[in-house]
Amino acid sequence: MVIDKKKLFIQILSVIGFALSVKLAMIYYSANYDKYALASFCSINDFIDCDGAAKTTVSQFLGIPLAYWGMLFYITTFFLTVVEKLKNLRFLKFLEVFKNPMAYITVIGTFAFIVSMLLAGISIWTIKKLCILCVITYFIDFLIALIPAQNMKEYFNSFKTTVCDFIDGIKKYPRTFVVLLILSVSFLTVSELTDCFIPHMRKAKDIKKYMEMKENPYRINGNVLGSENADVIIELYSDYGCPICYVHNIILHRAVQEYTNVKVVHYNMPFDQECNYELPMTMHPGACFMSKAAIAAGKQGDYWGMSSLLYENHPMDEKDLIPLIDKLGLDKDKFLKDMKSKDTDNYLQNDLNKSYELGLDATPTMFVNGEKRVGILSYSDLQKLLEEHGAKKRK
Repeated sequence: MVIDKKKLFIQILSVIGFALSVKLAMIYYSANYDKYALASFCSINDFIDCDGAAKTTVSQFLGIPLAYWGMLFYITTFFLTVVEKLKNLRFLKFLEVFKNPMAYITVIGTFAFIVSMLLAGISIWTIKKLCILCVITYFIDFLIALIPAQNMKEYFNSFKTTVCDFIDGIKKYPRTFVVLLILSVSFLTVSELTDCFIPHMRKAKDIKKYMEMKENPYRINGNVLGSENADVIIELYSDYGCPICYVHNIILHRAVQEYTNVKVVHYNMPFDQECNYELPMTMHPGACFMSKAAIAAGKQGDYWGMSSLLYENHPMDEKDLIPLIDKLGLDKDKFLKDMKSKDTDNYLQNDLNKSYELGLDATPTMFVNGEKRVGILSYSDLQKLLEEHGAKKRK
């Protein structure tokens, strides 16, 4: 029996690639769904970090983890190396459409390598996280693309051959092609719309929608955010210099508009040594200044209106504040005087003392009727939490 060394080499590469894709799928699910999972062996530092790459939104395509796409590619490649034998079986006669399998391997290998290079670019320059297992599959894709062809002429002819064979196959089995096309499009549409393979991405997509908002479309002015005599009380500890707090603010404003018995009570927790003396270092310069601005606006009845503007504009001095004061129609002289008052300092210190007593070390942190939640929730998760505590939707 004569052994086709090219096919054997491609089979070996396909098996290795498939095994790596399985491992990448395991890393993907451990990183995203197992909060007790230890760091994988290929998470070495901030840059060479398989776990970090797996947690990004670019680790999936059309609602399916890239590792699954890798498995499909290597299975297909292996299948093409044995299709000549399979088509001899009576019940697999339809496989006769695969006339030049090595040419097809060249084509899909080339596309896989091009995609690999795009992913490498995104990893290095966009997310700044490199997965070394992924890099190994990139080399495998490169070899799979080059091995079948004897020379460059044969390599480029492979594309023409593949297209011609594909068209001939459609002509011979048009109904089968249409059925497979409908099933494939339907499957990918469902996976993209429902995120059934990547449920954790629903939160990321939901939060991203709010992060892209330049201003708070649900902004409520006044000193009360929600219903005065609410049954569901959200005690919020946040920092005007915190990017996630900006998003959280928008989500909470939306919630109190959609629920009748929810109220948000805010406590300032600036990560700024100017007023937060227990911090080892300043993380958000100007956060104390902005907290005092919100408190001063509250003395004129618009704490929450100013809060939204502070998140959106990040004023660092009185000059930056003037447009915001004018926008809210506040008394400028009184506002600036109140900002510097002892009463405002005491108000801010009382908020900080409450955060110290609770041992809080992150923003945003909120208590919903006493139930503690650290970090941001997607809007759907917030809805579930509020409704568990008795929040009622407006009719």
